[in-house]
Amino acid sequence: MSLIKQLWLIIVVLLLLAFGGSLFIGVTASRAYIEQEVLIKNADNANALALTMSQMPKDPVTLELLVSAQFDTGHYRRVELRSPQGEIIEQRLANEAIGDVPTWFVDLVRFDIPPGQAVVQDGWQQLGTLELESQHSFAYRSLWQSTLRLVGWFGLAGVISLLMAWWIVHTIRRPLSEVVDQALDIGARRFTTIRAPRTRELREVVEAMNQLSAAVKVMLDEESQKLDLLRRHLQHDPVTGVMKREAFLSQLQIHLDSQDARASGALVLVRLAHLSEINEGLGRAETDALLHQLASGLSHFGAFRGGGVIGRLNGSDFAVLLPGVADLEQLRDDLGRHLASMREQIETPFGLPGALIDYAQGDRRSVLLASLDGTLSTAEARSDAGLVIAEGPQRRSIYTNHGEWRNALKEAMSSGIYLAHYPVLNTKGELMHYESPSRLRLSGQWQPAGVFMPWISRLELDSQLDLAVIDEAMLDINQRGNPLGINLSAASIQDSRFVMELQTRLKARPDVARRLWLELPESMAIHDLSSFRSLCHALQPLGCRIGLEHVGASFTRIADLQDLGLAYLKFDKSLVSGIDKVIEQQTILRGMATLCHSLGILAIGEGVENLEEATMLFELGLDGATGPGIRQHDKPIS
Repeated sequence: MSLIKQLWLIIVVLLLLAFGGSLFIGVTASRAYIEQEVLIKNADNANALALTMSQMPKDPVTLELLVSAQFDTGHYRRVELRSPQGEIIEQRLANEAIGDVPTWFVDLVRFDIPPGQAVVQDGWQQLGTLELESQHSFAYRSLWQSTLRLVGWFGLAGVISLLMAWWIVHTIRRPLSEVVDQALDIGARRFTTIRAPRTRELREVVEAMNQLSAAVKVMLDEESQKLDLLRRHLQHDPVTGVMKREAFLSQLQIHLDSQDARASGALVLVRLAHLSEINEGLGRAETDALLHQLASGLSHFGAFRGGGVIGRLNGSDFAVLLPGVADLEQLRDDLGRHLASMREQIETPFGLPGALIDYAQGDRRSVLLASLDGTLSTAEARSDAGLVIAEGPQRRSIYTNHGEWRNALKEAMSSGIYLAHYPVLNTKGELMHYESPSRLRLSGQWQPAGVFMPWISRLELDSQLDLAVIDEAMLDINQRGNPLGINLSAASIQDSRFVMELQTRLKARPDVARRLWLELPESMAIHDLSSFRSLCHALQPLGCRIGLEHVGASFTRIADLQDLGLAYLKFDKSLVSGIDKVIEQQTILRGMATLCHSLGILAIGEGVENLEEATMLFELGLDGATGPGIRQHDKPIS
């Protein structure tokens, strides 16, 4: 039994005891008082009547008149005069008139009052014995009315007492409920704090729980910071803070191989012209500071464009990877203004020539970089501030204008979406869920997301596509029964109407919702936390699992999301690739997996190429793996 129920039980029992005891004492006391008063009345009236009879003539008429007069002037049940031999000389009887009092009450409190007796004298001789018994109906009526008043008063007092008890219990229950919720949050690895109540004992408990929650959160934050420092030491340039050449090229290859919106975009190469001369003039320390300012400016530009990745390819060359960007002319104008603003803010004069090229799924990394490098040399020869668009690989555009793309995309979404099935397996080789990137039938062929997602975003059809994908996923789950992982776009979760539509669909099919894994890019959740928080609060009660993909660069900020109850994280391929050979990456992923488990989050590796990588991931403590090297097996992977 809960504490609140016990409190209510105690309160109700005390009220009933108080009411019952008071009622019993009141009724019995009143009954005894009435019996005493009636007994005295019987005795006094009998003595007075006997005295009167003793002084009056003793003929039958006089005695009859005296008895009748006494009987008619009072409330009597019986007035009787008997001879010394027991014979009735005169008698008057009346029935009890207590019809307005319940019979059960009369039987419960029935009076036991002896009649009043007195001797009637005839001179020196005894004429007879007079017995007088009062009518009890008025006494029952009086006692019944007083009992009703007592019950009414106690009923009012009981209602007031219960209201006060409810208020007291409510003031106790609220902090208790908050403490219980906080304990459940800690059990679910969500380290929340609550306001301390006024009650001293509860306040002490709450303060202790808050200290525990804060201490664990600080510990996890410190561990995540250490892991991030190790990751940055492994992947980032110590001077500029952006990615090293190897890490950036790995990211570029991941984008070219991906099945989602990252598969197309723009690649920019910017060079700090005449670096050797600047180094001689400024010295190493100031030159490093200049390089750091340049890298920071490019990082801000990449963040502004959304999901930008910055890398330092060599001493003077910086590369910017911008997924989802298709208009190179507009990008060149925006980048030109940004670089000009950077040159104005820095006192040292320097040149920043650059080259731009678009990329798409299937392009060769070496060809893109070679084309950029040659175009950059041309731009540098023309001007220290020139930005030139490089000639990319020859591609055939499916459609030629916005109208054709819009009509084709809407027709493809309405005619049906194909969902691929790439397994995510645990260490036993069991299916966790299928990753299901979408395909649209365009120009007679099923096209991957990298082909149409830039146009989906440009034409603002993100919410329409995501709802169509959700409908297809729910149909697939209903038919096959396998859990599916679906990607949601940033634009969709920023649309409140989309969230409401998705919530309505999942409420209608709770059995399907429990098999649905919804995932979003790490960068989106970090940079638009309010929209992501609203999505989690709307969908998690429905049973679906929400997670983040491509986790890596912003892992230290994942602790800020622990109160949202994330179900899983998928670590980026850049952390997974070659994990079986690089000790530093193993240390990073082992720590990340430990922190995920501390927060109650599943840790999954992306882009696994072979069995060796998968085996190492599971040895490091990860819960699942997915990628080209993952296939469903009958035997455990590790």
